[in-house]
Amino acid sequence: MTRPLSIRFDQRLLERLRRRAAIQDSTPSGLAQRLVDEGLRAQEHPGVVFRDGPSGRRAALVAGPDVWEVVAAIRAVGSADEDEAVALAAADLSLPAAWVRLALDYYGEFPDEVDSQIADNETAAIAAHAAFQARQRLFA
Repeated sequence: MTRPLSIRFDQRLLERLRRRAAIQDSTPSGLAQRLVDEGLRAQEHPGVVFRDGPSGRRAALVAGPDVWEVVAAIRAVGSADEDEAVALAAADLSLPAAWVRLALDYYGEFPDEVDSQIADNETAAIAAHAAFQARQRLFA
């Protein structure tokens, strides 16, 4: 449920917000809400940024992969020992263990969002593999 909040913006900032919202096919209030949410998340999880991409907007490590990719790597390790899983995933992703833990901290607060991104990636991978196999059958 949303609740109204009146905010006064400097005229130049408001014009920038309106222009950016129009470019992104959004409303100024929708864009402002997204930016405030992402800004708060970035402050609460220093080192996490937000990027646009083919799958939409997603959380990522500032100088590394998307958070969902780190979480998927942790799952792929298959270890029940957190320190071992972090060390193995960090080595696999060529990341410092602290960055892996940062991604895990973000996941801890937003698991549904990250799980959805992992599921979307798995669905896309299955579809891509099926398309590859169909092409290969042409040459068999």
